Amino acid sequence: MDTILDIFRALADPTRIRIMLLLLKMELAVGELAQILEQSQPRISRHIRILDEAGLAERRKEGSWVFLRPGQSAELDILRRLFRSDNVVSSQQAIDDEAKLALVRQARAETAERYFEAHAAEWDAIRSLHLPEDDVEQAMLALLKDVNLGHMLDIGTGTGRMVELFGPNSEKVTALDKSPEMLRLARAKILGNESDKTEQAALARKTELRLGDFNHLPIDDGQVDSVLLHQVLHYAQHPEAVLTEVSRVLGDGGTVMIADFAAHDREELRTAHAHARLGFSDDSMKSWFAASHIDMVQSRTLDGGELTVKIWVGRKSGLSRIQAGSGITPSTPLSPKRASL
Repeated sequence: MDTILDIFRALADPTRIRIMLLLLKMELAVGELAQILEQSQPRISRHIRILDEAGLAERRKEGSWVFLRPGQSAELDILRRLFRSDNVVSSQQAIDDEAKLALVRQARAETAERYFEAHAAEWDAIRSLHLPEDDVEQAMLALLKDVNLGHMLDIGTGTGRMVELFGPNSEKVTALDKSPEMLRLARAKILGNESDKTEQAALARKTELRLGDFNHLPIDDGQVDSVLLHQVLHYAQHPEAVLTEVSRVLGDGGTVMIADFAAHDREELRTAHAHARLGFSDDSMKSWFAASHIDMVQSRTLDGGELTVKIWVGRKSGLSRIQAGSGITPSTPLSPKRASL
């Protein structure tokens, strides 16, 4: 009874109802809510605290920003149905707020576009050293084609490309990056209007963007079913420690895929682009996998440029085999629980 009373009290204010209507559409920063509602941030924060205490909204700090999303209250499902009624969505206030929400989306997209333009030359310089990114992505998709990704963790999500690629086949996605700026770019790209019925909205609803470092993953033991590290591990000073963390959060039978460069001698990538490691050898990767209790089941070599791209796939514990006919020889049996490959 107390929970219901808390919810009714929390909603007994027009501003808090407007906030909930907005949060059920998409995750928003406190500043963005203040912009839409035309109220001060301290005032918005007081409303958010009340919604948070009632379980209707929850706060998440990301660098200097604080983001809001729907909370864990079971009664939110009822609210979602109520807020979809014609009387609510056709009200002038809801229409006006939706128009301002569209401006927030536009501002996010413009910020992302400016960032891409500023860094295009840098990224193009690295891409020019290996075969087209589309070829790498198609190889990754082929290797995980029949794998049950379950709860997928994308480490170093950057612009969110791996979420776009593998998210639709996952039950839940956690996208992690240590850069608040990169997370804002990914948010602009992935998290649109969650109330829509489009595939993009479905992906947004099951995706959580989180600030975090691959050396200390902000996830409890054994909570994810699959982990992706796409062109990320070469930034690690101690890759073996990163894989130990990956193994910790990965459930038994879980899958890890690493796409990165084979060992090379392009020293300028270390100085100009902050690469801590100049690629990786198969022997090093096998050794780190074994030390992390991950079985190496496949690897693939993608030539076609000055740098060779490698893809390594592992399983935590003994499992049957990944897809035959991929041109790669699996070394460990796969469990039918995780995949029928």
